[in-house]
Amino acid sequence: MKVDGQALLDGLKYHLQREGVPQISDATYSQLFRGLSETLMDWVRPQWEQSRENSNSKGAKQAYYLSLEILIGRMLGNNLMNLTLYREIKELLEEQGIDLNLLEDSEPEPGLGNGGLGRLAACFMDSMATERLPGMGYGLYYKYGIFNQKIENGYQVEYPDNWLERPYPWTVERMDRARTVKFGGSWNHQGEGDGLNQTEDILAVPYDMPVIGYDSHQINTLRLWEARPVVGFNFQLFNQEKYQQSVMAANNAEHITRVLYPSDNGKQGKILRLKQQYLFVSASLQDILHDFKNQYGKQYELFPQKAVLQLNDTHPVVAIPELMRLLIDVEELTWDQAWDITSRSMAYTNHTVLSEALEKWSVDIFRPLLPRIYNIIEEINHRFLAELKHALPQGESLLSEMSIIESGQVRMAWLAIAGCFSVNGVAWLHTEILKKDVLKNWYALYPHKFNNKTNGVTQRRWLLKCNPRLSDLISEKIGREWIKDLSQLSKLKEWKDDKTFLESLQRVKQANKEDLAQYIKDVHQITLDPSSIFDVQIKRLHEYKRQLLNVMHIIRLYKQIKANPQGNYTKRSFIFGAKAAPGYHMAKQIIKLITSVANKVNNDRETMDIIKVIFLENYRVSLAERLFPASDISEQISTAGKEASGTGNMKFMLNGALTLGTMDGANIEIVQEAGEENCYIFGLRTEQIANIYSQGDYNPKAFLNEDKELEVVMNSLIDGSFGEPRQFQDIYNSLLTGNHPDVYFIINDFRSYCDAQDKIAREFNNKEDWHRKALMNIASAGKFSSDRTIREYASEIWGIEAL
Repeated sequence: MKVDGQALLDGLKYHLQREGVPQISDATYSQLFRGLSETLMDWVRPQWEQSRENSNSKGAKQAYYLSLEILIGRMLGNNLMNLTLYREIKELLEEQGIDLNLLEDSEPEPGLGNGGLGRLAACFMDSMATERLPGMGYGLYYKYGIFNQKIENGYQVEYPDNWLERPYPWTVERMDRARTVKFGGSWNHQGEGDGLNQTEDILAVPYDMPVIGYDSHQINTLRLWEARPVVGFNFQLFNQEKYQQSVMAANNAEHITRVLYPSDNGKQGKILRLKQQYLFVSASLQDILHDFKNQYGKQYELFPQKAVLQLNDTHPVVAIPELMRLLIDVEELTWDQAWDITSRSMAYTNHTVLSEALEKWSVDIFRPLLPRIYNIIEEINHRFLAELKHALPQGESLLSEMSIIESGQVRMAWLAIAGCFSVNGVAWLHTEILKKDVLKNWYALYPHKFNNKTNGVTQRRWLLKCNPRLSDLISEKIGREWIKDLSQLSKLKEWKDDKTFLESLQRVKQANKEDLAQYIKDVHQITLDPSSIFDVQIKRLHEYKRQLLNVMHIIRLYKQIKANPQGNYTKRSFIFGAKAAPGYHMAKQIIKLITSVANKVNNDRETMDIIKVIFLENYRVSLAERLFPASDISEQISTAGKEASGTGNMKFMLNGALTLGTMDGANIEIVQEAGEENCYIFGLRTEQIANIYSQGDYNPKAFLNEDKELEVVMNSLIDGSFGEPRQFQDIYNSLLTGNHPDVYFIINDFRSYCDAQDKIAREFNNKEDWHRKALMNIASAGKFSSDRTIREYASEIWGIEAL
């Protein structure tokens, strides 16, 4: 999709003039962002509509990707890149005195996701369009993102993320596609309508966003639902001077899509979350069935041949009983007909091995809010338990353990496995753990359903766009085919012993580090030495991800330097970025510890020129785009067996950072591709942890007697070294006291981690060998493209073909 430069400028001028800005030179960067985005949308619309018509006219089977999070990131630069217009427009704007980078920075960052789950969905959307695969994404149009994080006095403080303060130019409201979603009430089916009475009705209004494939004629749609009241304002109550009551219904409706992941510590928060899930699922399914009926009438037996729904984690699993409801109550199919259609149309992606993270709903909340859905789940469970009794020799003994409804809870993961034809993990190890441990009984019952689809990332955003220096260097050597075929990167291995090329790679990394150092100095007033190791850990703050292990090593290093200031040390910059859930006390304590250590280390004259520590507040996609190109070390240090996959590890690898990690999640496959000699692997393996659990005698205190450095580090948590005495007592206790101390084996892995860090410090100084390792990581990253992942979904699960 190409236009000439003058058409761009004319369009931009037109949109600015509509805003009352007579000349480009008079415009603010915010106005330029809106004007350029609207200009591009004008160009995109005809091809977008053509893609829809093309999919429908060919009768192609479509994949519908349902995800409560879709963390798309800023769209202007990404869309320019995928339209292959980025450099041309950058040059045209520079002629007008406009910096495209500053223009991009003026775009509000869509608050539609939090972490890896949502970012994976966004990568998949990009890859589906690039691979010309017909389909749509469905999610929610949150007014506020998860939260804006500020660090105040070393603590995380949450502020609202009002990203939708102004209408977003990359979405189009589709009031003509609005759907009504019903909550509560009662169900009494008399053969007319859906049988739901006295319900709270909410209007789900879709906003469509174009998903533009790279150098592709395919433009798919991401449809995001906003909750609104059916009747927004009660005029009679207002005239009775009951002003609060007159807008109560509107407020209650709008709360549903007001905030991504509202707190669910209390009952009302849990109800709101379930409302979010059902609203987006019900509206999406009504939408999908509407389009199906328009094209195929009531030939519902064709539905599994024309549509497949991928449920991204357990949040959309209520789609299973909702499709049953629509087919039985509205379309008047029999139970057996509806179940055959539903169970052949639904596929489920599991994203966790943590049993506590497998979503469950209290019956006391679920049944009053969704009475008919609960009734259908009861029937699904009744039929499933009857099947289980006869399907497995031990079936009778497993009834309680595998029941979808048990002990007053609805188990959504169990419902997903019973109702879907495919259950996939997201990395080889993750899938094996599901089959052998977490879901072993389900695997015994339905082995044919289980499969693995190792995650991937889109190289368009995570290399081509965010790291232009490295992209140009790669393209000079092997051409540009890698942008759509990442396996081409393997050709770079030919230059692993080419000193000149390795020096070029070193210059690229150094320039990226200098850029990041300047950004951090400008924003945070902290000076990092670009010649130091940039050691980066950026991910959601959770104990199993072990940011605590990282900061404990920093404390150890600090104590070493204080004890021997004249020693020979490799300079290091430790960079953290993470958000903690607002109600997660221990995660917030770890943030406070990191910032306290940073304050001490960065202001101590004996250490400030050797090590620096910084916690970058409000970690998000745009910040990640700055960090990946500049990183030397990729911290992937979760407890073995706890991380399903990870995708940050792939982005680091793609940008030439070396993995410091456990044999966990996709780290295993990274090591297989790049070679363990080009990574830094430490710590317990999953089987070793299993042995420790089976023995039941793990005693972390014993390690302190054998490791004096560890003892010093632990004492520093409570002796006032980094704040008030006992300030970090809760962290200390979690590692050493109670019935189950050190659940994530931080104490056990401490020495192994420190040894790996010491090795890094030694080897970093051999620049040629270091950048050879970096090159081998880049050249081995071909497997980890989301294009490859999505092709596997398309051929092995969805049964769809490129248009």
